[in-house]
Amino acid sequence: MAPGDSGVLSQLRRGVVEYCVLALLRDEERYGFELAQMLTDLGGLVTSEGTIYPLLARLRRDGEVETTWRESSSGPPRRYYRLTDAGRLALDEFTLEWKRFRDGVDQLISKGAAKWTPARKTS
Repeated sequence: MAPGDSGVLSQLRRGVVEYCVLALLRDEERYGFELAQMLTDLGGLVTSEGTIYPLLARLRRDGEVETTWRESSSGPPRRYYRLTDAGRLALDEFTLEWKRFRDGVDQLISKGAAKWTPARKTS
C-alpha cells in the first residue's frame, strides 16, 4: 500500500482505472509511460508505472485498444495506444453506469437512508 493510501482507495482505484485509461485515449493516442504519469497526477489513480502495463496488455487482448510503434527522439521506440470502437463502446457504457452509481452514492452520503423513498412499482 502506498503511503497515505487506504484500502478503500485501493478498491475504488481497482474498479475504475481501466476506464480512466480508455478516457485518456478517447481523443488522442498515448504511450504507456505518459498514461502512467497522467494517472498518477490525476489523484494517484496509478501508484506505480508497473501497474499500467499489465492493464494495457489486457485491454489490447480484449480488443479495446490497439497499438503502433513509433520512433522516439529521446530513446527507444515507444508503443502508442489508441482506442478501438470496442473500447469506445466500453467507455460509453461505463460512463452511463458511473453517473448512476456516483449519483446514488452521493445521495446516500449526503442525505442518508432516512430520506430514501423506494421506487414505486407500476403494474
